Amino acid sequence: MSWTKPVIAGNWKMNKGPRAARDFVAEFAARHAPADKTTVILFPPAISVSAVANSLSGRRDVYVGVQNIYFEKDGAFTGETSAGMAKESGATFALIGHSERRHIFGETDQAVRKKVGAALAVGLTPVICVGETLEQRNAGKVQDVITSQLYVAIEDLSAEQAHAFLVAYEPVWAIGTGVTATPEDASEAHAVLRTLLREKLGAEGDVVPILYGGSVKPENAAELLMADGVDGLLIGGASLDPEGFATIARLGAST
Repeated sequence: MSWTKPVIAGNWKMNKGPRAARDFVAEFAARHAPADKTTVILFPPAISVSAVANSLSGRRDVYVGVQNIYFEKDGAFTGETSAGMAKESGATFALIGHSERRHIFGETDQAVRKKVGAALAVGLTPVICVGETLEQRNAGKVQDVITSQLYVAIEDLSAEQAHAFLVAYEPVWAIGTGVTATPEDASEAHAVLRTLLREKLGAEGDVVPILYGGSVKPENAAELLMADGVDGLLIGGASLDPEGFATIARLGAST
């Protein structure tokens, strides 16, 4: 699919059931007029995906995604959601490899690769998340960690699939901590990821959007969006407030 940069994505994590999700969409839609200069994606919990998709039926500028999928099509996998089920529920995008999936639930790089393949097989657009811990950063391993994570995730992809996925850089030490990477930190990491995309996909590697995620708020969104190599934002806690998220979306539309 095609999208307009910057991409403004909100990950609600384990917040907002169907009723709260519908209320959010109503308030957000009232505060954020349709815009063709940005792409907005909401990632509600799986139980609320259909509610959000139905509430957005008249808005072609706002998309819905799932926070996670399993790589099998079906079977005895209690609690999991397949890529096909996610698409049928109204999702267009899928977060894959979020740091909380990696560090809380033990998701491996190999599982991320399988999930990317499963998403693409049914027409879901993966948003592949990579990022280092504070310990890894202090050890000078940022480049090694994020390139290894991304390389494994896109190992099976070709240049023709460069338009089929996005990447999100989310330093683990900046997620939910109130500590944000500086624009320079973000640009440096994004440049590393862009180099790998070019090596793997050739010139087509330049079309893949790279988002920054980690304690993004209305107060720092503008400077992050203006940083070199930042094609959008993956927002956590601040995306739970429709007014604040609408503010960030408007900032995206104006850059």
